[in-house]
Amino acid sequence: MAALLERADQAVSVTAMVRGFSTKLKEVSSRTTDRLVVFKDNEPAAVIVNVQAYQEMLDELEDLRIEATARDRVANFDPQNAISHADMRARYAKKD
Repeated sequence: MAALLERADQAVSVTAMVRGFSTKLKEVSSRTTDRLVVFKDNEPAAVIVNVQAYQEMLDELEDLRIEATARDRVANFDPQNAISHADMRARYAKKD
């Protein structure tokens, strides 16, 4: 797992988060701070990230999953079981 914290200013206690929630939320939403790790009892309890950063992570994860699937298919490709493009078009062409 990658490190949760790159800098000390990314850590915030639950108490500090409650007291300064609006300010902390503005920091994250404006991307002044890329993430906040909320600590409870000296243990990480949650990570707060900007919505756009979260969407970027989801998009990257999806891209990585697609790449892994493609690599697996290429590695296991069997030309004997391949179907030509013309055969595929004939098989799945709309029949009016």
